Amino acid sequence: MALLELKEISKDFGGLRALNKVSIKIDIGEIIGLIGPNGAGKTTLFNVVSGFYKPSGGSVLFKEENITDLKPFQIASKGLVRTFQESNLFHEFSVEKNVFIGCYLRTQYAFFEQMLKTSKAIEKYRYPYKQISEILELLKMSSVKDELAKNLPHGLQRALGIAIALAAEPELLMLDEPFAGMNAEETSSMMTHVREIHQEKNVTILLVEHDMRAVMGLCDRVFVLNFGEKIAEGTPEQIQNNPEVVEAYLGVNEDVV
Repeated sequence: MALLELKEISKDFGGLRALNKVSIKIDIGEIIGLIGPNGAGKTTLFNVVSGFYKPSGGSVLFKEENITDLKPFQIASKGLVRTFQESNLFHEFSVEKNVFIGCYLRTQYAFFEQMLKTSKAIEKYRYPYKQISEILELLKMSSVKDELAKNLPHGLQRALGIAIALAAEPELLMLDEPFAGMNAEETSSMMTHVREIHQEKNVTILLVEHDMRAVMGLCDRVFVLNFGEKIAEGTPEQIQNNPEVVEAYLGVNEDVV
């Protein structure tokens, strides 16, 4: 059974077709890469899958359920959670409190329960902090749990964004350019984190990324978009040797990629 299936997804913005009948299947336990030149439609596809855009045509199935018309928070509550290109953090909050906010969809921590400090609320409050501690330990961030998010270096801010997403206990984690702006050391560290998340949390991962070393080193399969259409899919080796992909994307200067 496919965990996520996109059936002929199209998206129009006025007279511009950003996606044209894109079909993709992702199985449980895979790490999947989505690559393509700037403007190929990668982030648009992410926005459609996560409910921020409604497709002009086609459907999105998650665990065989049609989620095409659901709102983003409804989709996230079903176990499909995404990160964003820009750090989506509460900069004046501590690292720990940022991750606690990510627990909201799971705990459904009601306002009146919190105010009245019911036994149910106390138990709900206690449980997330155990999970938060495990997530921060996994991402090697325990030592900065009390640090304000705004004071973290770029690499740790990106890691914090992933920690927030993990707090919602995703079955499918969608990473939007997790390696953007990182130096070589930060990239290697983040690649290790992604592997550990996949293995220890049993999370299926879909990532959009321009860093080809990261994509080819992490992914089981890779899908390639160009001008809103899927032009190839296969293993990293197959993609690297695909003439159409090389012409459209991999053959350009790395500084541009």
